[in-house]
Amino acid sequence: MSADTDVEVLRRQGRIVVVGASLAGLRAAETLREKGFRGSLTMIGDEPYEPYDRPPLSKQALLGRARPEDTALPRRRDIDADWRLGVAAAALDRNAKLVRLANGDTVPYDRLLITTGTRARPWFHPEEAGLDGVFVLRTRGDSARLCRKLAGGVSRVLVIGAGFTGSEVASACRELGLEVTVAERGPAPLVGALGGVIGAVADRLQRRHGVDLRCGISVTALEGDDVGRLRRAHLSDGSAIDVEVAVASLGAMRNTEWLAGSGVAAGSRGVACDAGCRVFDVNGIVTDDIYAAGDVARSPHPLFDYQFLALEHWGNAVEQAEIAAHNMICAGPERRPHLWLPMFWSSQFGVNIKSVGVPSLGDRLVVAQGTLAEERFVAVYGYRGRVIAAASFDGAKWLGFYEQQIATGAPFPPEYRTVDRRTEALEPVDPDFPDPHLPTHGATVTLTGHSPSERRVVFVPSHA
Repeated sequence: MSADTDVEVLRRQGRIVVVGASLAGLRAAETLREKGFRGSLTMIGDEPYEPYDRPPLSKQALLGRARPEDTALPRRRDIDADWRLGVAAAALDRNAKLVRLANGDTVPYDRLLITTGTRARPWFHPEEAGLDGVFVLRTRGDSARLCRKLAGGVSRVLVIGAGFTGSEVASACRELGLEVTVAERGPAPLVGALGGVIGAVADRLQRRHGVDLRCGISVTALEGDDVGRLRRAHLSDGSAIDVEVAVASLGAMRNTEWLAGSGVAAGSRGVACDAGCRVFDVNGIVTDDIYAAGDVARSPHPLFDYQFLALEHWGNAVEQAEIAAHNMICAGPERRPHLWLPMFWSSQFGVNIKSVGVPSLGDRLVVAQGTLAEERFVAVYGYRGRVIAAASFDGAKWLGFYEQQIATGAPFPPEYRTVDRRTEALEPVDPDFPDPHLPTHGATVTLTGHSPSERRVVFVPSHA
């Protein structure tokens, strides 16, 4: 039987299973149907809801402009799927081509797509995490619970972590008129994603909007009262603050535990796949029947030294899902690579922050448009003499141009002059990223090295 015949049989009567009822999972399913897949399609999700949009949960929902339950993703078309919601995938049996569910059921597949995404990293102390008033923010349920608590009347909110999500939560709480303390163990907000030069601007922005910002500080303990309600937080400088709500914004954990022992190259950094979204096994050999897309996937990108990138970006999830769906039901010569350029946006404290490329890879930075003092600018990042990224504060109109510069490997520092170049810092400077071994909150792109597997090979010499 030819490869073309195999693909046609798959399209007509194959079984495709998507584990992860997420943005990526839904867009992949829609693309499969659009591309002519007529077989059975099963959608597995650990939450009881069909796919919904997450960005509004830390923005509009907290401000009361949208209800968490009204964030369902719009449908492009009917996908005619068997939905298995409210039950998580527990294991993968590659030999039998089965997904085992937490309730004991098994789901067979001919092609499998992994879109399990990430979950919020919980507060490190389980008993303290269980206090009434301690929250994370990732799911629809998280957002609904936090909204109810904030609407019930609180005096002060503690946000632990000043990455993008933590900063958005702090911004929303200030807009609601609440007193906010932000504790960030790094030297500035957004420092892990954009570096200290831009972090200093974010620092000024938060303080000017009334945030009690404490950088270089960790929360060491959360204290409750006799009935289990949060009342106080203890900080690493020996101080303590009285709070009724604490939002732990400590970054994301990729949902890969269910793949342990499956032989798939999956670990805490995500699921390794090639540029066509095909998953690697633990020996670095690509599979033909298992694919990955969205936040859980990490794949090599030629613009970034073929390093494996794990991207927590809305646009990446959509684009990668569409590529994965296309490749799942196509013969080899028709497959396409996923080479989407990382993009990210955030709205906080009245400022629209956007980035393109991988700022955290940059070794030099120049402010190309606007000024840092005005908090309206475009910062361009260089890496080994070429443009690698750009980040803007209320300067998004320029990012399309810099997207082209990154894609073409334009030289850094930029050689052109523009009408909007009014900066006080014409010469490139160190972007001031923290030591990569020092944990900070909020990077949206993770560089995960060149190896598709977390295994370590030890060569043992033979003896005659």
